[in-house]
Amino acid sequence: MTDKIAEPNPKTRDRARTEEAIIAAARSVLADQGFQGFGINAIARQAGCDKQLLYRYYGGLDGLADAIGNDVANGLGRRLTEQAGEGVPDSYAGLIEKLVLGFIEVLRADSLLQRIIAWEISEPGPMVIRFASARSFVLRRWVEKQRGDLMPPPAVDAPAINAMLIAAAQHLVLSASSIGGFAGIDLVTDEDWSRIRASVRQLVRAVY
Repeated sequence: MTDKIAEPNPKTRDRARTEEAIIAAARSVLADQGFQGFGINAIARQAGCDKQLLYRYYGGLDGLADAIGNDVANGLGRRLTEQAGEGVPDSYAGLIEKLVLGFIEVLRADSLLQRIIAWEISEPGPMVIRFASARSFVLRRWVEKQRGDLMPPPAVDAPAINAMLIAAAQHLVLSASSIGGFAGIDLVTDEDWSRIRASVRQLVRAVY
């Protein structure tokens, strides 16, 4: 006799679908209206659900902001892993190359992440700090997982150097999206970005 497979609890399944709809709605509101329009009523309206569900599932706007920050950050981590491809880096320099070059490609393709980073710089506040903290945590965890036994050279302040490399990558992508380049360098075509990728490799190999 074949054992009967238990069906998922309908209430659990419905809640999961509702949470997916709320997260999608929150991302949409954030992308369209920014943090000024990021409110319970607007998100509930976009999700097509009662706003009380946002309080029940997330405890309010702060909890929902944490959920969105984690969703965006975890998406960044997954796409970084996809960009890195198979295989273990042959050196710490190879690891940081993968990190910075992957981050550039992921950020170029994610307009919401670009807007979030721009808001963090121009409109600092408790909510954007949540987003920045979630992203920093995911990036640190990604490096730790990928690094294995690889270590930077002694007497090199790797955390500070890596922070500067990521900051430079962020600024180049945001400037490219806003005005098409930075410091007289066009950043429109893939050929333009090939120049940046080559320079990242040079910098990383020179330091590490």
